[in-house]
Amino acid sequence: MKKAKWLVIVLIMVVFGIKPAFAEDEIGFELSADYSGKYIWRGQNLTDDPVFQPGISTTYGNFTAGIWGNLDLTNINDRNGNFLEMDYFLDWSDDVPDVEGVSYSVGLIYYDFPGSYANGARLPDTLEAYLGLSFDLPASPSITGYHDLDEAEGTYVSFGLGHSVEQVFELSPDVPVAMDIDATLGWGSASYDKYYWGTEQSKINDLVLSVSFPFEIEGLTITPSINYVTLLSDDIRATDVYGTASDFFFVGIGLTKKF
Repeated sequence: MKKAKWLVIVLIMVVFGIKPAFAEDEIGFELSADYSGKYIWRGQNLTDDPVFQPGISTTYGNFTAGIWGNLDLTNINDRNGNFLEMDYFLDWSDDVPDVEGVSYSVGLIYYDFPGSYANGARLPDTLEAYLGLSFDLPASPSITGYHDLDEAEGTYVSFGLGHSVEQVFELSPDVPVAMDIDATLGWGSASYDKYYWGTEQSKINDLVLSVSFPFEIEGLTITPSINYVTLLSDDIRATDVYGTASDFFFVGIGLTKKF
């Protein structure tokens, strides 16, 4: 049985099988639809033109299960109108027992690449497990480690900082606009970087800076954003695996609706 099939089975079991343990909880749903000027993933320029990225997730108690996709809006990858990637994820999030101000997330992400090809061959699917910690401290520090269990058999670690301002201006008296400032720094192990970049050294790979301005209208959250991504390793910059550019600036807008 393919990993995608058993992961879907796990998601179904979780969503419909944990009700006795969390009978007081309600099932919640979230729909998202994002437009982005580029698709940059962990410093990798996967699509250098606009993309559409829809997603759906369901939450029950501490469990969240969902599906996310990336669809090319131009023919830059010769796949205009096709989904290049579909991700299936399962997450459990909670506070760390007996530790004030620290929460954790643990889960699985299955990466399916139905429309992505390299050298005429379809990119292989892969599976990651992750563990993240976030701290209720100034600048909201967090750290998340992702370990590839299948193709890369390597580890990527993301270090994050963030700050939110509740209101920076108003679109109207009933529509305040907030501001979120986020920064993440990514490190790849030697095996991870060998698989994705062709260099066999562990490196500080990428830096992502983002400023977004979320606001809500009739229960719909709208989030315009400005994003900057740069590769920090000279060895990775020299590989040119995802093109010759190593610095990326792009804008996006996201729509989110919860039920």
